[in-house]
Amino acid sequence: MDSESKNMAISRRLFLKGAALTPLTLALGGAAISAVYLRPAQARDFYLRPPGAIEEKRFLAACVKCGRCAQACPYQSIKMAGGEAVVGIGTPYIVPREMPCYLCPDIPCTKVCPSGALDKKLNDVEKIRMGTAIIVDRSACLSIRGLRCEVCYRQCPLIDKAITLETRHNVRTDTHTIMEPVIHRDKCVGCGICEKVCVRETPVIVVQKTPTLQKDHYEF
Repeated sequence: MDSESKNMAISRRLFLKGAALTPLTLALGGAAISAVYLRPAQARDFYLRPPGAIEEKRFLAACVKCGRCAQACPYQSIKMAGGEAVVGIGTPYIVPREMPCYLCPDIPCTKVCPSGALDKKLNDVEKIRMGTAIIVDRSACLSIRGLRCEVCYRQCPLIDKAITLETRHNVRTDTHTIMEPVIHRDKCVGCGICEKVCVRETPVIVVQKTPTLQKDHYEF
């Protein structure tokens, strides 16, 4: 085999090798990109939808991705999903730590929804159920540690309903009183204001998916 033939054979093998590796490279690259987008969802396990959002599977089927709810929000709390793999591209969601729902009395986002993905009949902010606030790190909560904070309680729009303060003796100092924030699931609307105002760098109180109520008996 002459020199020119050898060079052509080597070039052909390199081409075929590159062609075989390209799909794998693209797949790995796509997986890496997806992993970046999945991290926020995995941390919270769900995305906070606007007020009046119906059950998630039905919501994804009903939402026409028009963006009218986001346009109607006076606080720009509602975002439209871009490349987030698990939230549904083009669907509305809220990031409480950035901009929570401020519970507009007339709930304008539901009024402009053309598809029923947001319930137009919702007219009472206390009946909104976007999620439930939960203290996820009690050891980092300043109030539970015996310090005067209570910011989440003071800023709660449903103060003394969704969040109350439970007083108890501070056994660590033996002189002070602990003012512990207590979230009431039946009253919390999941607006995320408490998560927004938490003074810790990583909020110790966050909105999560409302857990299913467990019954203590069987129904037949």
